[in-house]
Amino acid sequence: MSNPSPVSNESIAPSNPEPESQHERNRLLRSVKGPAQFLSFWVAIALPFVHLPLLAQGLGDPAVTLTFVVLLAANVFALYVGHGYNQH
Repeated sequence: MSNPSPVSNESIAPSNPEPESQHERNRLLRSVKGPAQFLSFWVAIALPFVHLPLLAQGLGDPAVTLTFVVLLAANVFALYVGHGYNQH
C-alpha cells in the first residue's frame, strides 16, 4: 500500500485578498479625517462673517440671495463634517 501524497498549499488560493485593500482604504480615510474635520470646523466658524455683509446689503437681488443660500448650505455642510473636531 502506498501512502497518498500530501496536499500542497499551492492549490489553495488566499481566502479573501480584499481585507488588505480595505485596510489601506481605512488607513487613508483615517489620515484624511483629522485635517478634513479641522478645516471644516474653522470654515464653519468663519463663514458667518461672510454672511453679514450679504445680509447688510439685503437679499433683494437674486444673485445675492443665491450667494447667501449657497454659503449657508456650505456652512451647514462644514458644521456637519467638522462637528467632531478635537473631541477625544
